Amino acid sequence: MPGTAADMSSSERPFIVIWEVTQACNLACLHCRASAQPQRSLLELTTLEGESLIRQVRELNVPVFVLTGGDPLKRPDVYHLVEYGTRLGVRVSMSPSATPLLTRDALAELKARGLARLAISLDGSTVALHDRFRGVAGAFDRALQAICWAGELAMPVQINSTMTRHNIHDFDALAKLVESLGVVLWSIFFLVPTGRGKVEDLLSGEEFERLFAKMYDLSGRVSFDIKTTEAMHYRRYFLKRKTQERLAGSEAAARSLGPLWLKSSALGQGGPDGIPRATKGINDAKGFVFVSHAGDVYPSGFLPLSGGNIRRRALAEIYRASPLFVALRDSAQLKGKCGACEFKEICGGSRARAYALTGDPFAAEPCCSFQPEAWIARSSAAVSSSFH
Repeated sequence: MPGTAADMSSSERPFIVIWEVTQACNLACLHCRASAQPQRSLLELTTLEGESLIRQVRELNVPVFVLTGGDPLKRPDVYHLVEYGTRLGVRVSMSPSATPLLTRDALAELKARGLARLAISLDGSTVALHDRFRGVAGAFDRALQAICWAGELAMPVQINSTMTRHNIHDFDALAKLVESLGVVLWSIFFLVPTGRGKVEDLLSGEEFERLFAKMYDLSGRVSFDIKTTEAMHYRRYFLKRKTQERLAGSEAAARSLGPLWLKSSALGQGGPDGIPRATKGINDAKGFVFVSHAGDVYPSGFLPLSGGNIRRRALAEIYRASPLFVALRDSAQLKGKCGACEFKEICGGSRARAYALTGDPFAAEPCCSFQPEAWIARSSAAVSSSFH
């Protein structure tokens, strides 16, 4: 395994733990990873088991802990879980669904219990586009109302947006809307076709690059951070653009804006709500871990290969020693052009998307158009040898 300090850190503890507290949800999102249903599962971790997980998160000193679903508000004990984590010193974030359960009173209660950040999904700049995405009328208006209430309660807000073929045309308008909302972070998720997500809704590698360009330009002029989920190759794009600007001697190169995971001093630096920004190189199983409603531990919520279950093994043991997690943290296991890429230590491609499209979590990122120098040389050599 790689031997740098950053790599050793990511092999010992995750930077972020996401716990799917339930798969129950009243929405019917087109891209839902969990294929959520209205009713809760009997397999869900109990309150006591949830408390045990939170203690393990605290013992691991995990910087970012998120309660997600389904809809976390479908669990009556979610307020207790937020308070329990907060009392232990864990900064708890939550990503609820924009349903009638997300009231001002609910947000006020979460604030009182110590919730550090609220994450709200916005997938379009209009009612029609967002509500079609979410499968329920009124979701757009409820999302904006929740963001307004959070502002009144001085609760930091993160916006999550999923980019697919359904809404790529709306990116500029969506960006303007996000700019107007006073958020601390915009997290842009590039679809992985799992759950209800469909392969035909994926963007091409070239479309990824065009969105990367827009994100980069936007990051230089907005007050909030912009990050990607399952688009690790934005880090490569960002670094190359920064390098080009430095070589050109542009003023933009002197700016200290952009994703903090690209800075060597990133670990431990927090935003306005005290939640640290991700460090460079985070990937599925490499600084990232997802715990399902039933306690199964996955490299991410989009890579359905389990390393174990916390009902039988400790989270730290699964993360550090599971053969799956250990292999995914080893960049030497990467195949195709990802294995040959000069950016594989900070990128590594989406292991979840590779698995979804090829059945191999170590295959090359299917939605990356970049051609690594070593890969071009290898391909040229192969072509040359075929003529001899």
